[in-house]
Amino acid sequence: MKLLSATAALFGLLAPVSAAGSLAVRAPAFFDIAQTPIRTTAGAPVNGNNPLTYCADPSTYSLDIHSVDLTPNPPLPGQTLTIEAAGTLHEKIEKGATVLLEVKYGLITLIRQTVDLCEQIENVDLHCPLEKGDMVLKKQVELPKQIPPGKYSVHADIYNNDGKQVTCLEAQNIEFKFGR
Repeated sequence: MKLLSATAALFGLLAPVSAAGSLAVRAPAFFDIAQTPIRTTAGAPVNGNNPLTYCADPSTYSLDIHSVDLTPNPPLPGQTLTIEAAGTLHEKIEKGATVLLEVKYGLITLIRQTVDLCEQIENVDLHCPLEKGDMVLKKQVELPKQIPPGKYSVHADIYNNDGKQVTCLEAQNIEFKFGR
């Protein structure tokens, strides 16, 4: 469930919440912290220090993401990932909203499922309904130490209870690797 929780927060589940906290990140010696920050070029990029791109023209979505910042970027196994995001929700998100989630490790699909958005956002201290308006999120997520080295990609389609698309985001070639 931690993977789903991190994905839920990472993929634009912004709410009128600001969870403050401090962060001291020290990478384990066996991971290469000299790697460059992750960024994809497949679709229009989401503003901020993150690997996210939109699946299509973001003006068609009911969530306008102003920025998403990840610390550290790239994320490190066994470390705390801090997600800071801001945006505007143009329509209320109600119970019955879903996330179509796919996570791949290279070419291998690890997760392909539809999950209840309102159940998943409970894991990041949010609750349905999410009211429309300006929103801010700051959340810390503990990443498992056992993330195997390799390239990962994530695709998430988020739909409201009436089937209208809220947003669609992707992150490709998120790489975890061993140090030198």
